Order: sequence, then C-alpha cells, then structure tokens
Amino acid sequence: MSALELTSKNFNATIESGKTVIIDFWAPWCGPCRAFAPTFEAVAEEFPDVVFAKINTEAEPDLGAAFNVRSIPTLMVFREQVIIFTQAGMLPKSGLQQVVHKSLEVDMAVVHAEIAQQEKVLTVS
Repeated sequence: MSALELTSKNFNATIESGKTVIIDFWAPWCGPCRAFAPTFEAVAEEFPDVVFAKINTEAEPDLGAAFNVRSIPTLMVFREQVIIFTQAGMLPKSGLQQVVHKSLEVDMAVVHAEIAQQEKVLTVS
C-alpha cells in the first residue's frame, strides 16, 4: 500500500483511526526527502496494517508547525493518538523496519498510564 498524503482535512481522521500511523514530514525541494521516499514506500508495502503517510510541509505548513518540525525529513509514529516516536533525518530501510517493529511492540497501557500520571502532577503543581 502506498503512502497516504495527509492534509489538514484528513489528518485527524487518520490519527483517530485506531491504526498505527507513521508520518514522513517532507518537502519537494528537499534532497534527503526525495532520497528517502522510495525506502518509505518499500517499507509501507511490508506492513499493510500500518498507515504510512506523508505531509508536504510546503503545502501544509500549519501541520509542520503544530508538531514543531524543524528539519526534514522528520518521522513521527502515532499510536492511539499519542506520538510514541519522532526523529529527524532519513533512515536506511533496516532502520525504518526496526522503528515499525518496535512501535508495534509498545505497551500502550503503560504509555497511557504515564501520560495520566504526568497530567496528574501538572494539575497538582
């Protein structure tokens, strides 16, 4: 399955879909972004149950700004509407495969418990 083009119109629905979503923030003028694109597409084919998506930061600057993207390419992984991984720079195929595998192994109950604890601390302070 090829990567989905994310925009401000379909972003929330995609993140709220309940699937793991891996996003590549990129721009057409970015050489490393263009070099990484075939790797991103190839790994997307290997994981049909994961949503691979791309955000063109030139066309969607508000999305890039909302997630504090300072350099491209930048990868982010969302599970259950939570960012569980972010990294600037391109990865080799094996590195991206490893990110996908490790992201799928994350115990989201633990993540949500940690978030709840942090929110509790913030409200007490």
